[in-house]
Amino acid sequence: MSSLLEDLAKSRVKAKTAAKKLEISALKKLIQSLTIALEAEEKRIKEKEEKERLNKIQKINQLLAESGLKVADLKQSGVSKRKPAKRKGGKRGPVAPKYKLVVDGVEHLWSGRGRTPLVFAQYFEKGNSRESVEI
Repeated sequence: MSSLLEDLAKSRVKAKTAAKKLEISALKKLIQSLTIALEAEEKRIKEKEEKERLNKIQKINQLLAESGLKVADLKQSGVSKRKPAKRKGGKRGPVAPKYKLVVDGVEHLWSGRGRTPLVFAQYFEKGNSRESVEI
């Protein structure tokens, strides 16, 4: 039975098709039963999470008592403060331009990172140096 409910939960089309086969009163009873089941499951999960949280607090208090430390000691040491996570790649923020080239009255800027823009590549192919367009 649970696989049938899983199939209906995953597919709106299947759920609509199954709902069309039921009378309105039966569909309302099903919705009511599922709502009650959902509320009970959410309550069970919430109680479980709260119990786990209280167990963790109890363990921490036990460790503090065994070590002779107090919560204030942790606050003073900075242990309770979280350090920001270090970035490991991904997109970087914007970078100030390092090179500037004016061609036909149009200013072209480039940070020096990534692919060389075509206008700069053509300029360098003509024998010009990067130093000549540094900002």
